[in-house]
Amino acid sequence: MDGGGRFPESLSGDAAGRSGPARLVGAVLGRLFGRVSSRSLSVRRARSGQRLSERLPRGAGVVAVSVSAAAVALAGFVASGRYDSFVAEQGRPLDIAARITGFGVERVTISGISRMYEREVLAAAGIDWRSSVPFLDVNDVRERLLRVPLIAQASVRKIYPNEIAITQVEREPAALWQKNGEISVIAADGTVIDAMRDDRYASLPLVVGEDANTKLPEYLALVAAAGPLAERIKAGTYVSGRRWTLKFDGIDVRLPEADPALALARLVRFEREAGLLEKDIIAVDLRMPDRLVVRLTEEAAAARAEAQKAKKKGAAS
Repeated sequence: MDGGGRFPESLSGDAAGRSGPARLVGAVLGRLFGRVSSRSLSVRRARSGQRLSERLPRGAGVVAVSVSAAAVALAGFVASGRYDSFVAEQGRPLDIAARITGFGVERVTISGISRMYEREVLAAAGIDWRSSVPFLDVNDVRERLLRVPLIAQASVRKIYPNEIAITQVEREPAALWQKNGEISVIAADGTVIDAMRDDRYASLPLVVGEDANTKLPEYLALVAAAGPLAERIKAGTYVSGRRWTLKFDGIDVRLPEADPALALARLVRFEREAGLLEKDIIAVDLRMPDRLVVRLTEEAAAARAEAQKAKKKGAAS
């Protein structure tokens, strides 16, 4: 309204054709929404400009520092070797937790055990009081068992809450093999399956010498060919990769490279007819097909020499 009581602009409408009241309402609404929009924008800007410390929950910094310190302490514990010592003495942390909650290994059932001792199977499997059923890797245990030469097959099962079941098939020992002073247990094909550590295998046949283990079938065939003398054979030595020498109660019987079974048949006949192996001899040589050569003991050789001397002396007189 001007000084004459008139509005400076027409109340009938504005440039856009709006009436005076409508124009007044529009101005009021424009100012109102302008303030709201400005306020909303300022709030968004204030939030985007907050510092990280203002956005994190209260106490988050203390937790982060604690976690970092724990990580550093754990890394030092592992690097110093104390963690390995702890695991060796008490077991893995997961196993410890499982044992506390009642899932420790309290019983191990072993099926198919024949020549091994239970303690040997458990040691090979890596199972002891520190183990737990939930965290025992049955595939790893099986692989560990199969590394034992005497074990041909193995399976491992978990029986909750406290038992492990092991089923194994052992290789059958066939003989003992002595090489360079060491005695090993071998299978029928000559494979070494165990070491001679006690008297469990003392009754097995014994072969001696380089490659004697791979010639085991030949040796066993010779023992069978010895017939009534087989029980008296203590060992067989494979000589120069060509032939066998058999040990009979302190007497060495040297067999030929060709047809040794036939030579043994001759020995059986000599023993039956003359009791050859009861003589004072230490060796019998059967390598020549048309003759038998024996070697006397020192006492027998001395006595024979004296007898021959006396015989010559008597003949001279």
